[in-house]
Amino acid sequence: MDVASNAVFWQEKWERGETGFHEAGGNPLLTRHIAALDLSAGARIFVPLCGMSQDMVWLAGQGYRVIGCELSDIAVRRFFDDLGVTPDVVQAGLLRCFSAGAISVFAGNIFDLTPEVLGPVEAIYDRAALIALPEDLRRAYVAGLLALTGPVPELLVTLAYDQSRLKGPPFSVDEGFVREVYGEAYEIRRLESREVPGGLKGRCPATENVWKFSPLPARS
Repeated sequence: MDVASNAVFWQEKWERGETGFHEAGGNPLLTRHIAALDLSAGARIFVPLCGMSQDMVWLAGQGYRVIGCELSDIAVRRFFDDLGVTPDVVQAGLLRCFSAGAISVFAGNIFDLTPEVLGPVEAIYDRAALIALPEDLRRAYVAGLLALTGPVPELLVTLAYDQSRLKGPPFSVDEGFVREVYGEAYEIRRLESREVPGGLKGRCPATENVWKFSPLPARS
């Protein structure tokens, strides 16, 4: 699947209201492990492919500034509507930026976001981006993310399951893939691994893993 086809796929899901992948509350893996990144108060945290994630609300409540990026304009508007706030909206390169309080969300394709538009970030929290993409786009996404932010501390949440038993998304991403695509830029440590209660979509046993990425020293 190419970038354009993937964008159409997700836009249509939001238009049809097929958002069962969206969690209504914050993710306990985030609340348990955000301290591992050792961030300063007010740090800017980037949340790629954020949807309407309440994790952004939780992070803002902890004193961080949150920068999301979401393909669907529908999702971004609903996110702020649910908060009961009217965001400021400005054009930001090829995307639009919706901002209210400590949360800003770029609406548009993450592959169109540039470092100049995003600005510097101190960390990344990826719960639903990497696992939302088929393998060829996962590789392009990782390369693009590193170009976008540089190596900064990151929490990554992945799922591992028998892909032959269930068609993604979310897709299965194993440890080998994580280390292959991130290993040159980061020291990688698994912080937690847990079984998904009832299996993925109630149909397939799955393991949820949370990883901490620590940037490696720059090579001379």
